[in-house]
Parts: sequence; structure tokens; C-alpha cells
Amino acid sequence: MKTLGIGIIGCGNISTSYLGLAPLFRGIEIRAVADLNMEAATARAKEYQVRAETVEGLLAAADIDIVVNLTIPAAHFEVTRSILEAGKHAYSEKPLVLSLEEGKALAALSNERGLRVGSAPDTFLGGVHQLARAAIDDGKIGKVVAGTAHVMSHGMEHWHPNPDFFFQPGAGPVLDIGPYYITNLIQLIGPVTRVGALTSSAFPTRTIRSEPRRGEVIPVETPTNIHALLEFGQGATITLSTSWDVWAHRHGHMELYGTEGSLFLPDPNFFGGTLERSGPDGTITAEPAWDHPFGIPNQGLDSDPRANYRTAGLADMAIAISEGRPHRCSLELAVHATDVMMSVLKSGETGSFVEMTTTCDRPEPLTPDAARNLMAL
Repeated sequence: MKTLGIGIIGCGNISTSYLGLAPLFRGIEIRAVADLNMEAATARAKEYQVRAETVEGLLAAADIDIVVNLTIPAAHFEVTRSILEAGKHAYSEKPLVLSLEEGKALAALSNERGLRVGSAPDTFLGGVHQLARAAIDDGKIGKVVAGTAHVMSHGMEHWHPNPDFFFQPGAGPVLDIGPYYITNLIQLIGPVTRVGALTSSAFPTRTIRSEPRRGEVIPVETPTNIHALLEFGQGATITLSTSWDVWAHRHGHMELYGTEGSLFLPDPNFFGGTLERSGPDGTITAEPAWDHPFGIPNQGLDSDPRANYRTAGLADMAIAISEGRPHRCSLELAVHATDVMMSVLKSGETGSFVEMTTTCDRPEPLTPDAARNLMAL
């Protein structure tokens, strides 16, 4: 199987995950990085022993087959479009785009050029989330009829060195963290048909608490407190709460309620954790773990062991290109998730339910054997 050359545009914090974890997978090799700030590109290239390029140089490089877009959300569309126009496959960090029109434009361009577009998040490929998928597909809780999903904290200004963009249009909790939850729900039970939401912001500004900009005040220009109701095509109704205005809470990350029982899932922002299930008697027990490689802790083993296999979606796309099959972190999935998120925000503005104008197929499940097929020997 051919190994595809990977280039990265954007050398911020998230680039270390791709550069550090890519060697776990077969079918891909990161060969170059680029950034508008050439010093940042040079430093990251030296750190991971790849070459530094200008953005234009990377897009023209003959040994680069897929370009990973790790720029800020507001630049995602333009950068991904430029990747496709350069004749290369594109893989973007989430969210793929910030409007349905942008998503449709990328779909048209990729179809015209015969190129693939993929998008994070790929955490739904994690062992525990695929175990939940198998439990649902096997009918262990019957038909899913309802559920809840909660991602609530007090924002990013306490730890991120440059948190400004989190509070600008194109970010906020529903667009920054929501993709993990919404994408996981779609892969578990299918596409969404309509949404309704209430949105607000508790604070007009935020004060940075992290170094090196501690004490700076930044404006809040997007809702930071969003409570939504999602209706799915198979009939389930799910409550989704995303907020950066909460100091503490006791809600579970994700719970799904079926006609024959309930599932209790860990944080979809991560690959691993424990899945719990109850039957009709209401007794909650841990679901027996399976031998899925993307559930094995590989970071923080001495203190807070976690499974982190980010780049799995990129590797799956590269291998899918070679094998001529659909990739799981697909353009259609990302566009539908974007449609859901933007419709949530629109509902908050208008006070009305919003019907989805897109749909997608559930991605193929990633079984333990299929996951092992993505990994380097």
C-alpha cells in the first residue's frame, strides 16, 4: 500500500498532536509544515524533524498528497479551498466550515477535482465510543428514544495562552466542543432532522488568567451558554447543553435512553473511558471492555492515563484513498454536523425550530480489527 505524504498548515498547539501521533499509523508520513509565521513553522519543523515550508511552497510540493488544515476556524474554508485548488486532498480540524454555503462549496469543488475532504473530530473512532455503537447496533438497549449530552465549564481563558478566538464568531462552546458530541451522536444514532435552542452569554468580556497575557480583557462576541433540543431522523430527542458559563455541575457527559435500557458514555472529546449500561431493572453496570486498540491508554500513564489516537481519522482517509472506499471522517458527516451547530445558533437568534437541509449516512463502525488495520506494525 502506498504511503501518502502529509503536510500541515498551521503550527499552533494542536499541531503537536498530529506530529506526535502520526507515527502510530500506517499509510501516512508527515513530511512538511507551514505557517504564515515562518518562525513558528521553522520551530515546529525542527522539533519534529520535518521540513518547514511557506504555505505556497507546501501547496506546490510534489511529495505532499494530503494537506491538514490546522488554522483558526475563521480561516478553515479559505485554506481548505486553496488545498483543493492546488490538487491535493484536504483534512481539516473542526469545525470544517462556519456555514452551510461554505460546506456545499467545498463539496462541489472536491467532486469536480476528484479529491477527498475529511474533517476532525475523529474521537468517535475511540474504543469506548465504538463499543457504544456496537451495543446500540446489537439492540442491547432497544430503540434509542431520548438522551442528554452536556459539555459545560468556565471557558478557555484560564489555561489557553491565546484564548481570544474561542469567544469570537466561529467558536464558542457549540462550535468548539460541540463537534465532538454532535458527531458522536450522529455516528451512534444517525442524522438530525431539526433543532431548537436558547442561547445567551453571561459575561460581555473575559479576563485572561494564563500566561503570558494574564490580566488582558477580551470581548465575548458569540453565545457562551447554549441549550438545545435535537430531533433525530430515527425518532430520538436529545437535550444538548454547551456552556462556558458554568463553574461546576453533576451532569454526565452523554446518556442515551432506549426502550430496553440506557447507556452512559464518557467524554466524546476523548477516545477512551468506561461505558456503562442498564437494563429494564435500572441496575447500572460497566459494560465489559473489548480489545479495541483505540481504547488503550497511551498518555499520562503515571498520573491520569488516557487513550489519545488523534490522527486516526486522517490515517483512515489516507488508507481509504488507497483502497477506494469511503472514509469515516467524511465531508458529508462534517457538513451535516456543521448544519446542526449553525442551526442551533440560528434557533437561538430567531426563537424558532430550524429544519436541517442536509443529511448523511452513519460512518461505518470501526471494529477492533479495522482499527488494528490502521496502525503501524
